[in-house]
Amino acid sequence: MRGVSGRPLLSRNEASESPGSLGFPNECRPALCKGEAALAAQNSVLVQIARPYASALFDLARSENRLSDIEASLAAFLRLSGESEDFSRFLRSPAISSDQKSRALDAILDRIGTDTLLGNFLRLVARNGRLFALTAIIAEFRRLAAANRGEIAADVTSAVPLTRDQIAALTEALRSRVGKTVTLNEHIDPSLIGGLQVKVGSQMIDSSLKTKLSAMKMAMKEVG
Repeated sequence: MRGVSGRPLLSRNEASESPGSLGFPNECRPALCKGEAALAAQNSVLVQIARPYASALFDLARSENRLSDIEASLAAFLRLSGESEDFSRFLRSPAISSDQKSRALDAILDRIGTDTLLGNFLRLVARNGRLFALTAIIAEFRRLAAANRGEIAADVTSAVPLTRDQIAALTEALRSRVGKTVTLNEHIDPSLIGGLQVKVGSQMIDSSLKTKLSAMKMAMKEVG
């Protein structure tokens, strides 16, 4: 598979791949553990799909000395997805064919004026039927870019988009905690109701109301 300037973007094998908390004890209740295990398995599959795409884009962007440009464009595209639930559902929906997604994506990219390198990459992802993993691809690319700068990436999920002041405060708090400059990968999940889920490496910091309510419901069932 070839990208911009005829360079290989993905190998044949890569292009054809198949698809501690805040305020809570470390132990996990059975029902919650089962749900967390299923989510972890799903995330693991997404990461496996995302890695070859993110690595290919990272290598190409670095070779052209365009890491910061591509990272900024990906962040803008991710914000567009987070701000529109319809667009986010469109990317994830298995009911929409790859051809339909490719045509819609072309229209979106033309409208927002995405540069050639990133536009060709996103079209490749769409043709290969991997738009459902785009958020994971972007997160993995940003992790690679952060590591290249000697930083660490953190995945932050909130019920609504964070303000600039909130992002700055969270970034500083995480920097103080891990001792490194932190790059935030922002995700939106309205089901959280409130609070944040922050993942730094293998460490999960969860202060979301959704998790607290789930824990309370399990505790009430056990008492009953």
